[in-house]
Amino acid sequence: MRSVNYGKDVLAGGRKRREVPQIPAEPGLVVEDPASGFCGAVIRADKREVLLEDRHGARRVFPMRPAAFLHEGKPATLVPAPSGPAEAAPARSASGSRRVEGLRARQARGSRIWVEGLHDAELVERVWGHDLRVEGVVVEPLHGVDDLPGLLAEFEPAAGRRVGVLVDHLVPGSKESRLVEGITDPNVLITGHPYVDVWEAVQPAALGIAQWPQVPRGQDWKQGVCDALGWGEPAEGWRRVLSGVSGFRDLQAPLLGAVEQLIDFVTAE
Repeated sequence: MRSVNYGKDVLAGGRKRREVPQIPAEPGLVVEDPASGFCGAVIRADKREVLLEDRHGARRVFPMRPAAFLHEGKPATLVPAPSGPAEAAPARSASGSRRVEGLRARQARGSRIWVEGLHDAELVERVWGHDLRVEGVVVEPLHGVDDLPGLLAEFEPAAGRRVGVLVDHLVPGSKESRLVEGITDPNVLITGHPYVDVWEAVQPAALGIAQWPQVPRGQDWKQGVCDALGWGEPAEGWRRVLSGVSGFRDLQAPLLGAVEQLIDFVTAE
């Protein structure tokens, strides 16, 4: 198993490097600049540079260098789109991927994506639900990762029966990091984000707040957030958080990258 912590260089790795695909920079294509974390849709591009716009309407120009961007979580080289009659931008799903119209859900794969809890599962479904149904991937909540080694032993991962695990607060020295560091099954991939809870992976602006409150150590994080923001109980707070998310632009880049890696891993043939 490969354990991928937040902050790891997505281009690093000991395996043989795969050829980086070239993708036409068509208007509406969503990519990320991994160096800055800026994620946005292509507005225009030529052979020298590309203009991206994020969900807030902020625009930035980036040079068209080889392997300079991430597309759906993978390194990509943007190239100028072929010239010709203007075409409407393809319909996109909430994750920014090309929407498959007339979708008939694929039969579920043997592989699974496991997340820590119901909130994680609901957030993944909100943004990646279309993609998961296209690929036939089932997302299952674990209600914590304390018994992850035992759950994996019971599941018995194998080729065609892989497990991708999304872990909260996966940073060096955290309890979660210590729990997963000894798992070495090559049919298991663990990724994560640096936030104490998946709520915090939602952009504050999507919820109409300036920033997430600082909750004193030792206090229940969700209840502390709700108290600070006047959201009542955590159940009501979660309804506010989930209703504020309509697509990938409402999420922080670390969560986006972590989930995309898991989808790629469990759908690899």
